[in-house]
Amino acid sequence: MSDPARIDDYEVKKLYTYKDYLKWDTRERFQLINGEVYSMASPSVIHQAIQVELLLEFGNFLRGKPCRVFGSPLDVRLFPKKDRSDNTVVQPDLLVVCDKNKIDKGSINGAPDLVVEIISPSNTFNELFLKYQLYLKAGVKEFWTIDIEKKLANINIYDNGYYNYTNYEKDDVVTVTIFNDLKISMKDLWARLPE
Repeated sequence: MSDPARIDDYEVKKLYTYKDYLKWDTRERFQLINGEVYSMASPSVIHQAIQVELLLEFGNFLRGKPCRVFGSPLDVRLFPKKDRSDNTVVQPDLLVVCDKNKIDKGSINGAPDLVVEIISPSNTFNELFLKYQLYLKAGVKEFWTIDIEKKLANINIYDNGYYNYTNYEKDDVVTVTIFNDLKISMKDLWARLPE
């Protein structure tokens, strides 16, 4: 049996598909955005702590309900094709999926209902801007970015092909639009994080 392919073995300028992606070494983390490879650094402790806190908030709320919450690393194929020729595979920090038909044993196939991306030094502006456009195009209903440095959450709500956004500061309470009865206190979230 041959060793899995490493991303270093591929030409940087070539465009790839999900079929190519499946052949790569699973010990490395990367995403495909419009066929281009984006490597992913290991997240920081504070990044992981925010992710865990939000997973707990959403997980407790969704217990016994049809929607499911997932955390990274998990492949999300926003525009899946049966022949695996789709060229976009992202790994949001957190996602909520309410359509069980989108949940496959190896990936999420289609747009999640909610996506959270935690901004850290390893995220490039270009990557986040491209993801914003992809989530909008795919019809992700609610897209959050959480800025660790500024202690700010930017919540984008899908509305007729556009995102309307609101910024929430460190003492605000966020009402999760796809679940109006779920409210998340940013003050409590930041207070539970390691210093």
